[in-house]
Amino acid sequence: MHHLLGFVKASLVLFIIVSTLGLATNAFSQTSDLDFLPKNQDYNPDIPTPEEVFGYPIGTWHMRHDQLLTYMQVLSEKSERVNVSVIGKTHEHRSLISVRITSPENQSNIDEIQAKHLKSIQLGESAKSDAPLVIYMGYSVHGNEPSGSNGSMLIAYHLAASNSDEVKNLLAQNIILLDPSLNPDGMARFAQWANMHKSKNLVSDPSNREHKEYWPSGRTNHYWFDLNRDWLLLTHPESKARIAQFHAWRPHIVTDFHEMGTDSTFFFQPGIAARKNPWTPNQNVTLTSAIAKFHAKALDDAKKLYFSEESFDDFYYGKGSTYPDAHGSIGILFEQASSRGHVQESINGLLTFQDSIQNQVTTSLSTFAGAFANKAAILAYQREFFEDTKKLVADDKFAGYVVTRGKDATRFERMVNILQSHKIKLEMLSEDIDINGTQYKAKQSIYIPFDQAQYRLIRSLFSERKRFTDNTFYDVSNWNIGLAFNLPYEQVKSSLSRKLALSTWQASTQQNIAIDSDAYAYAFEWFDSSAPALLQSLLDKGVQARVAGSDFTALTSSGEVKFARGSVVIPNALTQPSEVASIVSSSAQKFNIRAYNIQSGLTSSGSDLGSRSLAPVTSPKVLLIGGIGTSSYEVGEMWHYLDTRVGLPVTIWDMRDLNNRDVDRYTHIFFASGSYIKINDGTINKLEKWMNRGGVVVGQKSAVAWFARLGWINNQPLSGEAINSSFSTDDMQYSDKQALGAKKLIAGAVYKSKIDLSHPLFFGFERDILPTFKTSNGVLRATDNPFEDIATYIENPLVAGYSADEMQALIKRSASVVVNKKQKGAVIGFVDNVHFRGYWDGTNKLSANALYQTPLL
Repeated sequence: MHHLLGFVKASLVLFIIVSTLGLATNAFSQTSDLDFLPKNQDYNPDIPTPEEVFGYPIGTWHMRHDQLLTYMQVLSEKSERVNVSVIGKTHEHRSLISVRITSPENQSNIDEIQAKHLKSIQLGESAKSDAPLVIYMGYSVHGNEPSGSNGSMLIAYHLAASNSDEVKNLLAQNIILLDPSLNPDGMARFAQWANMHKSKNLVSDPSNREHKEYWPSGRTNHYWFDLNRDWLLLTHPESKARIAQFHAWRPHIVTDFHEMGTDSTFFFQPGIAARKNPWTPNQNVTLTSAIAKFHAKALDDAKKLYFSEESFDDFYYGKGSTYPDAHGSIGILFEQASSRGHVQESINGLLTFQDSIQNQVTTSLSTFAGAFANKAAILAYQREFFEDTKKLVADDKFAGYVVTRGKDATRFERMVNILQSHKIKLEMLSEDIDINGTQYKAKQSIYIPFDQAQYRLIRSLFSERKRFTDNTFYDVSNWNIGLAFNLPYEQVKSSLSRKLALSTWQASTQQNIAIDSDAYAYAFEWFDSSAPALLQSLLDKGVQARVAGSDFTALTSSGEVKFARGSVVIPNALTQPSEVASIVSSSAQKFNIRAYNIQSGLTSSGSDLGSRSLAPVTSPKVLLIGGIGTSSYEVGEMWHYLDTRVGLPVTIWDMRDLNNRDVDRYTHIFFASGSYIKINDGTINKLEKWMNRGGVVVGQKSAVAWFARLGWINNQPLSGEAINSSFSTDDMQYSDKQALGAKKLIAGAVYKSKIDLSHPLFFGFERDILPTFKTSNGVLRATDNPFEDIATYIENPLVAGYSADEMQALIKRSASVVVNKKQKGAVIGFVDNVHFRGYWDGTNKLSANALYQTPLL
């Protein structure tokens, strides 16, 4: 058996010693690990239970992620059925593991089994009746929903140790892939919280600190992202590793074990049928329902409350239970009422942590039973899925998409990497082509053909659908990748596709110019997404730089070159590090951006290099406001962008700290969505004086409405009453209330704004129409001052996703991005989330411009 890479076996001894030092426990309904599992299993005594390894039954304490790794390693060493492999690392460098469990005979022949399975998918062949099902069991993508991860150890033990005919047959004929902790960093954070607040005499009071996590909760990963929204977007290493594993196996069934509110019961899919993604076949729901009968029977036998076919949907392909649906797999969501600690009062009585684990174990076993019983239909479905996909391709009047990059190679190639990670085939244009007035240049454009297995996913990724069978969404209603990356794209008709000159895609490699130590200055343009990171890297090394407020044409070692406004100039006339030429050269190569040698400060057009229109830029000192009252998601997105994309250290305060700390050392303060009513008048006066001295405040969504109430911007937000009055309630009944509320929301849709490319905040943008992602119904009235309202929504702003007609009417021509000067400083407001889930790359640079281009204001 393979072992965990780099695992220190001695740590196991330490865990056992620590775990047996007489830690206090209370009586639970389960007094041993075997109480969770079926009876009469003839368990192998040589394979230890978690209790035997750690000294207490599962559920007595919240297991840490390192303990989970320890136990899976023990099983790998003790059982020939179990193989553990590391598939990646989290941000905090915790191991992401895959636990493969099958018969020893299958383990010895696993590569051949895997290859046959993938080949049958690739060729669309009918799998043989004796072909194994691949069942992927995913647990606890939200770290503070730990019953799944804790239960996964019991499932692993059961499969590794049981000598029952049922388990032997299951493993002889199928392959089980356990992903025991989809979010190790969040799991570790929550386990620490729950365990550190556990009393010897358990406290069930819902208001006890044990059940009320501090900000941020353990739900999210290191950067406070919801990993259950990242399967499609691939912002984080956890998701990248998981998708690689998914495509390495293409499982028939994928489970997704969660928790929900304490007063709930237990949910299993199918969810609401009308909210299924339109690209998912109806047969997927039919098979999910067939397996659901086994969950119902198991929970009936256990006399447990549950529900199905309501509340949850299968629309967004970026979730763990829906991503499989785009690939001919069956994704199944489970939601268990959460004890959020060790025991908590609920409307259904006392809910213990062990109770919540039990239901996850029960439905894990019923998944195996349901899959085994429906094996023939499941094998047939995967073949039928691809046959039906071929028919959809043949019936489509279009043949594919073309997408072009413009001047931002980094952004384009990140999009290409996402597509390729999802096994989407693409090719590069080797000749220019013009489609509907847009030129798609050779070697800078790709063609994505529809005639491939990933057709449904491609169509979903470029969807501009605005109307749906059911307009209520559990998550976003659109995730168009072309709009997210603000890249021109077009559908290609079959007749035109045959004329395209195509070649294998190759990422661009910048032909860098040798940097001359005797040059008058160095310069690079601002279009590339990595330009802010390059500038910050230079500033960190002591390089002095200027940003250009207007276009200029300069003589370089490559001849006359026109530089666009926003370009960065590094004059040798300033005091520079002695090795500045080497610094510029190596940094430019690192970020794949061309830097030029400028030979004279006298330009042939535009500002000379000594002009006051070239403003000094220094390394920003950023303060990011988080803590209770703010959106941890948005704060995390800002932190992630500045930290990982720009390379800028960011100071994070809790909001309450603003009232008693000095802000003078900072140049910029960022505010995410939140409620800022606890910031007192003295602090507001302090911030206003700081802005007058040159400080820049940046906010988004509800923070912008707060700016307006303070008079920091001249725009006024539309009131909730005004929004409500725009919706008629004539002839409505009480049963219409929920649907009306849904119409007033904007859960996630794409709107277009007209932007002012001459404003420093939009330097580096190429087109004056910008797609933004709207996740709230906040509306900011325009002031009709073009120097403040530098972006406004167009007349027909909705381009993709659902928004009610009434909301579209309120949003059109309203303000999207506003800037207001405050003596030497400024206030910048973004009505939308410019870093949505680390995916909306088309608006990311707005934050960078707020840092590095504001000296030009």
